[in-house]
Amino acid sequence: MKTTDKIASTDRWSVRLATLAVLAMAPVLSFAQNTIQAITNGLQGGSEVIRLEFSEPLAAVPKGFALQSPARVALDLPGVRNATGQNTQEVNQGNLRSLALAQGSDRTRLVLNLKQATRYRAEIDGKTLVITLDPVPAGSAPSTSSAVAGASAPVHFAEPQNTQPERLRDIDFRRGKDGAGRVVVDLPSNQVGVDIRQQGQNLIVEFLRSSASEGLRRRLDVTDFGTPVQAVTTTQVGDRVRMVVEPRGHWEHSAYQTDNQFVLEVRPVKVDPQKLTQGPGYGGEKLSLNFQSIEVRALLQVIADFTNFNIVTSDTVTGNVTLRLKDVPWDQALDIIMQAKGLGVKKSGNVLWVAPKEELAAKDKSELESRAQVAALEPLRTQSFQLNYTKAEEVAKGLVGQQNSGGSGSTNATRLLSTRGSVISEMRTNQLFVTDIPGKLEEIGQMITKIDIPVRQVMIEARIVEAEDTFGRSLGVKLGANDLRGVRGGVPGVNLGLGNVTVGGTYGGIGYQTGQSSTGDYANTQFVNLPANTSTMGGASAATFALSLFGAASNRFLNLELSALEAEGRGKLVSSPRVITADQVKALIEQGTELPYQTATSSGATAIQFRKANLKLEVIPQITPEGSIILDVDVNKDSVGQQTAAGYAINTKHVKTQVLVENGGTVVIGGIFEISETESVNKVPFLGDIPYVGALFRNKTRASNKTELLVFLTPKVITDRNAAAR
Repeated sequence: MKTTDKIASTDRWSVRLATLAVLAMAPVLSFAQNTIQAITNGLQGGSEVIRLEFSEPLAAVPKGFALQSPARVALDLPGVRNATGQNTQEVNQGNLRSLALAQGSDRTRLVLNLKQATRYRAEIDGKTLVITLDPVPAGSAPSTSSAVAGASAPVHFAEPQNTQPERLRDIDFRRGKDGAGRVVVDLPSNQVGVDIRQQGQNLIVEFLRSSASEGLRRRLDVTDFGTPVQAVTTTQVGDRVRMVVEPRGHWEHSAYQTDNQFVLEVRPVKVDPQKLTQGPGYGGEKLSLNFQSIEVRALLQVIADFTNFNIVTSDTVTGNVTLRLKDVPWDQALDIIMQAKGLGVKKSGNVLWVAPKEELAAKDKSELESRAQVAALEPLRTQSFQLNYTKAEEVAKGLVGQQNSGGSGSTNATRLLSTRGSVISEMRTNQLFVTDIPGKLEEIGQMITKIDIPVRQVMIEARIVEAEDTFGRSLGVKLGANDLRGVRGGVPGVNLGLGNVTVGGTYGGIGYQTGQSSTGDYANTQFVNLPANTSTMGGASAATFALSLFGAASNRFLNLELSALEAEGRGKLVSSPRVITADQVKALIEQGTELPYQTATSSGATAIQFRKANLKLEVIPQITPEGSIILDVDVNKDSVGQQTAAGYAINTKHVKTQVLVENGGTVVIGGIFEISETESVNKVPFLGDIPYVGALFRNKTRASNKTELLVFLTPKVITDRNAAAR
């Protein structure tokens, strides 16, 4: 059904083209001597036979060509015009659907629209041209290009015409447009036959009656090219060269040959369920062409007959080309022809103008020069522009090609005004007065309507959280002894055979016990003084527990004091600066203290300067087209530190980054986590190491401190209702 619609569309186009051609070329055709009088068709021996009756016998059998997709046969009749009174004829008999006549300047083209591709024969019988279509074998069907899992039937891209094997010149791989992989083979001649088939996920290309040198029989790993093709392996199999192309993913392929160069192109297919046809790049209906040394003008006419475009060819387009295409989009086929012959194409509506690239460039240059001459002579006009949201002075600088460079002058940029144009900015009313040609004034007006719009604003809220978790534990002991027997008239100490020994904390304590001193100090009786160390716990007082061991006479004492402290603390400090700014405009907010310090001047005197210990938020927002926000953030959280001889130190915590956040979302841009653990033991040597008893001769302190800094950012686009309503 699709083919019938396409043929009907082609017939209508042929009618329009023939009608226009007859009207336009009436003076030329008046000199044509030969005309087509009648066209008949019928079946003869199972073959379709078409007879064309002429007013005069043809000088030679007309040249023609056959298309495989769509199935058509076309013959050119030079010096002949159509006198039958009709341009199309529906047949729908056998393999022949319809026929059409298209009148040109010096010839008439006969197009036979077929159901299936077949060969034809043409011969002259007096004033009659007899065209015979070969019968189509029963059960044959048009080939399809859809890939199947497994080996597909080989596609005879080109039949071999050489009798002796010929050696391939070179095999190369290149990356084409849209990531396509291109296998380029330089053939020794255009007589080499080519077969293409798909086997599993691989493509098999065989060059018939050919050979490859030792350097070409290798495996090419082309994964790094970033195309669907992963590898290309070339081997010699009998009298043919076999090439195995290994693609991956979703792909489609096409093959074409220009003169002695064969190209196999494997393109990636982007699967889009909303598209009727998949694949990037070319999207025209596919066709197959096989010509040996055909004129370029005739080949372009074939493309014109296949499409709905009118192709106008420059008189400078000449030459022949050998071309083989198999299931290639027609727009790609036209591009291949253009590249092979150095031609260019320019589209205007449904008309394609084909000419050499130099000719097209010369015409474009001529048009530009004529426009420049008109602009140089066109009268100037002055127009005022009222700006609402943008400063007129800044716009004026952009029009004349100036831009600010940090307040130190200006640098050259693109000038939007013409060489004769000028601009004046009026700051009080925020207006621009532009004098230029009308075309430039229109461009400037369109530009101003795009840039003079309200800028969206963003509110950025930051939360800076500092959390602290502390833990400390300390154990200590005081141990002392006192012997009062000597003070009370007895004998102090313990008899060891060589004399008595008494224990005390100092000389003073022993002297008082033994009567050497008349004054006593209770503190001198302590010989172990290692209380709990609470200096790292905020100076809190440790709990104590004391006991004394003495006899019934209460004249000898052993005193013990245990002290212990366990401290735990948690704290959280939250700072929440927030600021509102316009899109892509820097905003800064800070709060803190400035600390003075002295510095020496060049004269030797001292001067007072200040350093900041601030909470600062500096941010530049950028709203993306999809509504998210890009933030360039610089956050400082400083505090006053310890005092030094040169002044106070500053404790600095700084985060600088760029993040992408959705509108209204929250992101954590940074975190600093610190943990410090200390454990200290003070003891009496040797005695503190005795198991169990050694605990009476040492103290132990353990401290743990954890701090964490987190920075949260929440940007939100402020909706301007007035701007949205415009």
